[in-house]
Amino acid sequence: MQENIIIAASETQSHRDSLAHSTWQQQLSHAIRDPQTLCERLGLSHDWLAGAKAGHALFDVCVPEAYLNRIAYADKNDPLLRQVLPLSEEALTPNGYVVDPLEEAEHRPAKGLIHKYAGRVLLIASPNCAINCRYCFRRHFPYSDNSPSRAQWQEALDYLRADTTIHEAILSGGDPLAASDRQLAWLVEQLESIPHLKRLRIHTRLPVVIPDRVEDALLGWLSATRLQKVVVLHINHANEIDQAVIDACARLKQAGTTLLNQSVLLQGVNDNVATLAALSERLFEAGILPYYLHVLDPVQGAAHFDVSDEEAHELVAQLRDHLPGFLMPRLVREIPGRGSKTPL
Repeated sequence: MQENIIIAASETQSHRDSLAHSTWQQQLSHAIRDPQTLCERLGLSHDWLAGAKAGHALFDVCVPEAYLNRIAYADKNDPLLRQVLPLSEEALTPNGYVVDPLEEAEHRPAKGLIHKYAGRVLLIASPNCAINCRYCFRRHFPYSDNSPSRAQWQEALDYLRADTTIHEAILSGGDPLAASDRQLAWLVEQLESIPHLKRLRIHTRLPVVIPDRVEDALLGWLSATRLQKVVVLHINHANEIDQAVIDACARLKQAGTTLLNQSVLLQGVNDNVATLAALSERLFEAGILPYYLHVLDPVQGAAHFDVSDEEAHELVAQLRDHLPGFLMPRLVREIPGRGSKTPL
């Protein structure tokens, strides 16, 4: 048994070494996409495998090496593991948990475009993610119907040109940074040619899960645009922020971006005061300001992550005793039909 563990550890280190100098695209293509491999690489008991396969059948596993390396080996309670490990509970369908919890299907006036709030629109810049978070509110999103080609983007761009009240374009997905820099540079050029657009916002997890994504090509088009730039990262636990993430964030700031973070309050991941306080402190060390702390969107397959509103209120009340105001995220819920996020 000891020999097997040593061999497995050697193979793991060899795999890490082989990816150490690979491009972000290569790292993404080599992400773990099999539940058995995920369990084996992390030293999890076979007791977890059946549930992992059941969850994977509903929503594919995807975990890149750079993120996997931050997960504690053989620790079934690791907060990063809980975010990416499929479970049999994902098959449960409690009342109120639906495939489109934010009713985005009602707000798609053009392919790849979602317009819910005044003054801003969201563009599905890529159908792909670098990591599949088990609580994702878009785990059932029809990306095949919302992945425009360049020619098909014209309808969405014409929609933006026609509405002079829109001042901000938000690149989302999937993860927008999973698209090529060539495609993103083209799209941003189209956006900045629209006179009434002022801001470009990018919602992404890629600089966190594969920090090498923040390379010269990305920084080139990001630095060149006239639009004010905001990058909203998605980090739920301080352990997600290693030195590579800090370095990637520094490069983004040098390109003139404002860095914000939004988290989701998740049972077994960050549902205690000490963890939330440590997250805010670590975010600020990385040059990122806490922005939103979302309660869970009731998406089918994620009910086991839910934290009640009462618990959430109590956690935030206690958190105020530990943090200065500028490190306090705003506790919010997104309610379909309302004109903005709803503070709780």
